[in-house]
Amino acid sequence: MSNAVQAVRGMKDLLPEEAAVWQTLTRVAAEACQRYGYRQISMPIVEKTELFKRAVGEVTDIVEKEMYSFEDRNGDSLSLRPEGTAGAVRAAIEHGWTTGQTERLWYRGPMFRHERPQKGRYRQFHQIGVEVFGGAGPDIDAEIILLGERIWRDLGLKGITLQLNSLGTAESRSRYRDVLTDYLQQHRDLLDEDSLRRLERNPLRVLDSKNPALKGLIEEAPSLADHLDDESRQHFDGLRAHLDRNGIAHVLNPRLVRGLDYYSRTVFEWTTSELGAQDAVCSGGRYDDLVPMLGGRATPAAGWAMGIERITALMTGQGCPIDGSQPHVYLVMTGERCEQAGLALAESLRTALPALRLTANIGGGSFKAQFKRADRSGAELAIVIGETELEAGQVQIKHLRERDRQEAVAMNAVAPCLADTLNLARG
Repeated sequence: MSNAVQAVRGMKDLLPEEAAVWQTLTRVAAEACQRYGYRQISMPIVEKTELFKRAVGEVTDIVEKEMYSFEDRNGDSLSLRPEGTAGAVRAAIEHGWTTGQTERLWYRGPMFRHERPQKGRYRQFHQIGVEVFGGAGPDIDAEIILLGERIWRDLGLKGITLQLNSLGTAESRSRYRDVLTDYLQQHRDLLDEDSLRRLERNPLRVLDSKNPALKGLIEEAPSLADHLDDESRQHFDGLRAHLDRNGIAHVLNPRLVRGLDYYSRTVFEWTTSELGAQDAVCSGGRYDDLVPMLGGRATPAAGWAMGIERITALMTGQGCPIDGSQPHVYLVMTGERCEQAGLALAESLRTALPALRLTANIGGGSFKAQFKRADRSGAELAIVIGETELEAGQVQIKHLRERDRQEAVAMNAVAPCLADTLNLARG
């Protein structure tokens, strides 16, 4: 095995035993998005590097350190997408969705960042995201937060805390930037190399530092909340009123600035204490200035993205209900004639019972060997077809989790028998 090719560092296989948790999350999220009127979109994995530099911000860890960028054969600089919002905005502009109407979109798929791999953080990771174009009021902010909370509730997740902040408008941030810069300059000797660089180009990014040595300095920094413009303050108060009316608990976090330059006004994160250092499971906010920044007409917009790997880890840890992945039935058969009859029966059962999960034995083997496979599969029932059953026009249905329970059933009665036994709807 020393010469075997292994996965790229920081990129992880999704194994069959994990897939059922992923499928449950994506199903629940998709159903919730559809109930709120969101339509699915799928953007390319590769975009022009310029898109992310303009949208995410050149003075961010993502653009400076983490993007997978390369030149194609035409000499164009391309990047694997590190996040979904920039591509969604590019698509909205390109397809005319920023012309005054409200457009609600959702997506899912892989993202890529060259980060230091650790638990809950991978170089290829997956997100489910929502984006809304149109609607400048706090009602849209509230709607996407309510949608996120509904997904947690539908999944059965507990212990997730919503943190809120407002970044204000570009003008109020500019005034705050001057105050923050003065403060940081006074403590310049305490700043690390990254923070010194950010101080010169975008001092708000210093508040996003993960260096524990700077925690006290950041906590003592002037608060952006004290420098908000009146309109942003009213917007934020309106959002909080919506959340209070709907019973959505939230915590104000004046240091929450998010690691992306395109946010304005509302920003938020859902966090958990159950995943160690990678505590954020879903993050988002409002980005009213991003559409014109990328060449579209001025359009208010908001959205969020949730990390699939982190949420599925939380689901597993909390024992959330998971969609079934094990077969209901394992088909045991021996001999060519029985195999032909068995596979034909399997297809008719899948047609008659759309929810049925049926695994047919392949590769032959004795009845004893096949029953061992059936037991390992986790199936509740085994359908047995041997020469005797075939001659009699029937099968044996054996209950694998109940000793000595077995019954003979006519071929044409197998579907209704399974429907009643397994409580499955008929097609």
